Amino acid sequence: MFKILSINPGSTSTKIAIYNDEVVQCEHTIRHSSAELADFKSVFDQYEFRKSIILKTLTDENINLQDFSAIVGRGGLMRPVESGAYEVCDAMIDDMKTGREHASNLGAMLAREISQRIPGCRAFITDPVVVDELKEVARISGLPQFPRRSVFHALNHKAIGRKYAKNIGSGYEKLNLVIAHLGGGISVAAHRKGKVIDTNQALDGFGSFSPERAGTIDAGALINMCFSGEYTKDQIHKLLVGKGGLVAHLGTNDTKEATLRATNGDKHAKLILEAMAYNVAKEIGAMIAALEGDVNAVILTGGIAHNIFVVNYIKKMISPIAHLVVYPGEDEMESLALAGLRILRGEKAKFYSPLR
Repeated sequence: MFKILSINPGSTSTKIAIYNDEVVQCEHTIRHSSAELADFKSVFDQYEFRKSIILKTLTDENINLQDFSAIVGRGGLMRPVESGAYEVCDAMIDDMKTGREHASNLGAMLAREISQRIPGCRAFITDPVVVDELKEVARISGLPQFPRRSVFHALNHKAIGRKYAKNIGSGYEKLNLVIAHLGGGISVAAHRKGKVIDTNQALDGFGSFSPERAGTIDAGALINMCFSGEYTKDQIHKLLVGKGGLVAHLGTNDTKEATLRATNGDKHAKLILEAMAYNVAKEIGAMIAALEGDVNAVILTGGIAHNIFVVNYIKKMISPIAHLVVYPGEDEMESLALAGLRILRGEKAKFYSPLR
């Protein structure tokens, strides 16, 4: 039996899970308050803080660190790579340190350092957010300086694609799927026979607005804002990521709260929720077109897929044109552990070799 530790750092939490082969032993979501994180100037400054919390949690659970065969961290914003599981290496961590900051970047670092305390233990990441399988025509934008980038919730997209395929007695590589991950950020992608051939840029680019992100906005208006002298670069970026979407319209990133307000007669909250769902459905329609209409299923997943108000609105728009199923929540912790397990059982880990 192999014991595996999954580590998934998020902006306000650190999730860990312990697996014995395919069976979960325990899971913990460690929340980090704004006050706890306020003293850290950057994500990387949080490293020792998060590491100590993970180690303390394992100690409190009476987990012997030496029993682990692998530590698997969430992959971050390194350079674009193929889908798959990767052994953590210096070049990967260097790229994360010099690239765009994101809490997920800590996953590889935490996995490697903890694994180095354990003889024979290995450190991996799998399906990071920069997985790039786009078909070439999908890369082209209206300006050659700005090719479209693949940044999406690859880990959960791939996990849910495999889960759906298994549930219907098929294989992920045999199906054409449109998967929409609905969370703090929203990504909608076209999966063709195991490859994500098109997706929105779900970090700070285009697509539906979400609880915290602005999504596609009027480029001309954004230019005027940038040169108005009223905002700094950091302030504008925060409007796009963190203070956009539901936060900008309703002052909250909590979809449950927004839905409660809508059902209690707040017409503005209802309109904004409907607009978010409407935008998601439009993105799904675009990805159906990317698959030339040959779609086995449209899958809604992520935390907001628990929200009946949002799901029903999307169903109303999509059900007439495609089979729609809902897999609420996410399988990221299990997906991390199973990727490590496949390597431990003999599958070859990939070597970090960026596509560009």
